[in-house]
This record gives sequence, structure tokens and C-alpha cells, in this order.
Amino acid sequence: MRQRPARPLWRHPAALVFVAVAGVHLTAQLAGAGTVAAVSQWLLMPLLAAAFRAATDGARLVLFALGFSWLGDTVPMLFSGDARFLAMVGFFLCAQVTYLVAFLPDRRRSALGRPAVLAYAAAFCALLVACAPGAGGLLVPVIVYGVCLTLMAVLATGVHPLTGLGGAVFFVSDGLIALDAFATWYAPPVPGFWVMSTYVVGQALIAAGVACAHHATTDARPVAAV
Repeated sequence: MRQRPARPLWRHPAALVFVAVAGVHLTAQLAGAGTVAAVSQWLLMPLLAAAFRAATDGARLVLFALGFSWLGDTVPMLFSGDARFLAMVGFFLCAQVTYLVAFLPDRRRSALGRPAVLAYAAAFCALLVACAPGAGGLLVPVIVYGVCLTLMAVLATGVHPLTGLGGAVFFVSDGLIALDAFATWYAPPVPGFWVMSTYVVGQALIAAGVACAHHATTDARPVAAV
């Protein structure tokens, strides 16, 4: 008897709950319901991680990255001011580095070393120019984080098209956070909505892309009879 193929990530119950909670969270952001937005944010990454684990039965590095992202979502709420920002940057830096390590084996298929990498470099430089004047003493950690974020987005392109798109959207999300923190001219309506919508979509696309790549690799192997 042949083994039953794994279901795609988005067909798992946890993924459906993730989409529902994300909808509640984004609605709360628009409505200014701070408590609902905070509580729903705490649930997002665990739900996505549960769906990802069920879809792949492994890929621990991505699970660790989602775990660090969850810490970045929750722990900074215990602090205020620069300490809050640094806590968020610290945990998400761990997430970016973990994604980097996870995506590194596919670097030869990525935009790294190709002309497309110039677009990522230009986006990083533009963001740095916009944020540097207001970053003050936080400029060094901002640069370190930005370099890791940009490299993660570049390497994500080698895993799967969905992962590459997710890395780019994640870059946009963190770029919006940086602009909100350091660029005095940046004042969009409901900034939290734009940050979280791109964050949720970016993380979901990364997870879905890695799951698709995992399934493609698994399906390519000979299936043993049971």
C-alpha cells in the first residue's frame, strides 16, 4: 500500500483557524480595539506553526523561526520605549537568522549573485537613508537587523516562489515598522494595520512555500510499499 501524500498547509484545520484569527486581528487593528488586537496577535504564530508542522512533519528550523517571531510578538509588550523596540528587534533578529540558515541550502537557486539582488540592495539602502537620521543610538542594531532581513528575503527566493514572495512582503512589514519608528514624515492612517497585514501575509507565504518545497522533495523520492 502506498503512503498517503501530505496535505498542503492551507488545508489543515489550524491554517483555517489562523486565517480566522488573522481576520479578527486585522479588524481589531482597524477598529482600534487594542485588547482584541493584542490577544489575537499572541495566537497567530502558534497557529501557523501548528499548521506548518502538520503539513511537513519536520522542518524544525522554520518552526524555530516562527517561535522566535512569536516571542517578538509577545515579549516586547512587557517593556516600553527603547527597551521594547530592542526586545522586538532581538527576537526577530533570531527569527531572521534562523530563516537564513534554513534557506541557505537553496542559495544557488536564489537571487543571490544575480541582477535581481540589486533590487533588494536598493530597497535596503533606501530604507536606511530614510531611517538613519532618526535612529540615533539605535542605528547599529537597525543596520544589523536590516542586513539580515534583506539577506533572508534574497535567500527565500531559492526555496519556492511563495517563499520568495513571502520574504519580500516580510521585508515590507519590517520596513514599515522602521519608518514608523524613525521617519518623522511617515504618518499613514492605522499604521498597525499595514504592519500586521504584511507581517501575517509574509509569514504565511514563507511557511506555505517551504511546505510546498518539502512536498515536492518528498514526492520526488521513491515511495516504499508497506
